Amino acid sequence: MTAIYKRELRAFFTSVMGWLFVAVNLFVMGIYFVVYNMMLGYPTISYVLQSVVLVFNMTIPILTMRSLSEERRNKTDQLLLTAPVSVGKVVLGKYLAMVTVLGIPTLIAAIVPLMLMQAGEFQVGVSYSSLLGFFLYGCLGLAIGLFLSSLTESVVIAAVLSFVVIFLGFIMGAVCNIISGFGTTGFSKILVVILNCFDMVRRFDILSSGYLEMEAVVYYLTAIALALFCTTQMIQKRRYSVSGKGIRLGAYSVTGIAAMVALTVLVNVVLNYIPDRYTSMDVTMNNLYTLTDETKEFMQGLTEDVTIYVLVDEGGKNEDLDKTLSRMEELSMHVKVEYVNPMVNPKFYYNYTETEPSSNSLIVVCGDKSRVVDYNNIYTYEMNYNTYSYEANGYDGEGQVVSAIAYVAVEDMPKFYIVTGHGELEFEESFLNAIRKENVDYEELALYAAEEIPEDASGIIINAPTSDFSSEDADKVISFLEKGGNALLIPTIVDVEMTNFDRILDYYGISVVDGVIVEEDRERYSQNPYYLFPVIESDEITQQVINGAIFAPFSRGLAYDDMAEGVYYTPLLTTSMDSYSKIGVSDGTDYSRQEGDIDGPFAVALKAEKETGNGEISQALLVASENLFTEVADDRVPGNNEKLFSSMISNLAGYESTVGIPAKSFAMNPLIFSAQTVLLSAIVCVIVLPLTLLTIGIVIWLRRRKR
Repeated sequence: MTAIYKRELRAFFTSVMGWLFVAVNLFVMGIYFVVYNMMLGYPTISYVLQSVVLVFNMTIPILTMRSLSEERRNKTDQLLLTAPVSVGKVVLGKYLAMVTVLGIPTLIAAIVPLMLMQAGEFQVGVSYSSLLGFFLYGCLGLAIGLFLSSLTESVVIAAVLSFVVIFLGFIMGAVCNIISGFGTTGFSKILVVILNCFDMVRRFDILSSGYLEMEAVVYYLTAIALALFCTTQMIQKRRYSVSGKGIRLGAYSVTGIAAMVALTVLVNVVLNYIPDRYTSMDVTMNNLYTLTDETKEFMQGLTEDVTIYVLVDEGGKNEDLDKTLSRMEELSMHVKVEYVNPMVNPKFYYNYTETEPSSNSLIVVCGDKSRVVDYNNIYTYEMNYNTYSYEANGYDGEGQVVSAIAYVAVEDMPKFYIVTGHGELEFEESFLNAIRKENVDYEELALYAAEEIPEDASGIIINAPTSDFSSEDADKVISFLEKGGNALLIPTIVDVEMTNFDRILDYYGISVVDGVIVEEDRERYSQNPYYLFPVIESDEITQQVINGAIFAPFSRGLAYDDMAEGVYYTPLLTTSMDSYSKIGVSDGTDYSRQEGDIDGPFAVALKAEKETGNGEISQALLVASENLFTEVADDRVPGNNEKLFSSMISNLAGYESTVGIPAKSFAMNPLIFSAQTVLLSAIVCVIVLPLTLLTIGIVIWLRRRKR
């Protein structure tokens, strides 16, 4: 076998073929490397490799087409058939030579992460997992090409067959999605299951996403083994045909191939029944596919039966969400996941909601309670101002599903009323979603149309009113607080008198300091002194963010008498000793301290607990920056402002949040290179290296021809 391996490897590199294969792949790899990693700063090479895989459809057939077909055409295969070496070793020697050629661009790509990780945060695990998938995908393509080359003595036919088969494997996932989308019969389902076995890309995509799954690796290895075995059987059949034993061996070949196919299917099916926690590894830096300890504890303590319906055919399922659901199903015997094809059962959602959910949405059901988790909320998005389009910047599948399970499995849920009618600032969808994730119901309440705040209210939210409350509205709020009600109060900067709203604040002995806070401590603001990064004080409410940062632009100060009787104050966010409140802010460009400005420090966020006349405790959380709970501010400290908001809601609701799992951010600082470095990399990777290799191959080929 060693002699055949050396002979084949020498043949590849004494002709243009091997050099051309390496050069073309490095050329394409270089283009995408410069674009994705050098120019756009993506901290992984998985995007590069996913783009190069398409080129395999053309380069692999070129590499494999001569391997056996040309031997047959030139009659040199007779030497192999009569050689004192087994057919299996002949096939393996030829195959390993081709794998070595594939290994050259793979090894060069393996050096790239080691270089890029010096430039900043880099997804090393994801990159090498993707590289493994890239190599295995290529190895499977080579095995298929080698097998097809054994079927014919025409080099052209071998190349065309290889291209067709490998290309079909490349697009098979899309074909299955089309069939599952329109098929409604049992036959179509069986057909999709069978065709999925030929989907070569899905397993590569799994590995490229940072999910090192044994099932994907075993799929490639067993498929390679099957292709090589079939190649051996085809050559073996011809070998025995030469000696007049063709009929017997023909039966043997069919039986052997059938047995190998059955073994391959069995191995892959058995592996599907082994729990993911034993066969897979999350290699992403942010543990995207690993359930948090809070989720594990919650799922293991679940006592009610919950069914999760996924509104999509299994062929079109989202892999990230499917992994999360599979892990949850493994953790609790009370959780069952079922896929419902909307094309087969288009009215299924009618039993749970009037609005049709998008594809891949979930309906979580426990007894008579249900909650729809729309697929649009599974990922969080942000605007990319380079492309002017929204891109996913985080995965919230775990948090959304756990929250929905908790909602349907728990009987009584707290309810908040968001007060309207005074020009209040509307919460954006991400913050409303945060309330839902804390399993708190919410409803808007126009005070002018209500006699009082409803008795089922666990709390109220007043978000930055721009006009004053009427005396009656203020009385309704104070009456609610007197009964032990809780409130989240967010005052704003306005030019009108807020006499009645100030009465609500005064119930807790709190007032808003005139002006806007300016910071002079350079570590406590960004860009300009109104953009505050306040000190995060230690409290149960701030535990999730105490090691991070909170962004509070254009904040006002909260004044209170910490010696007041019957009220207990806990500062949550504070400014430094160098801060002051600037009076008479006009255009926001003059930051200098003037006479009449009020010296700090100040509380920007505050917890107040007051004992009411009937012995109840009324709690209020006050935030003096109307911009703090906005998506723009939250993007500056990825997710921390939202985490603080969620913690405040759960605290006011009267329970410690055990299901508020935050979204897992995709965000990583982009790699930054100078224009000169990008240009140099482009010249070396796209021009110099591929051209040098191709030139070497041509020179060697020409010298060989002259001999």
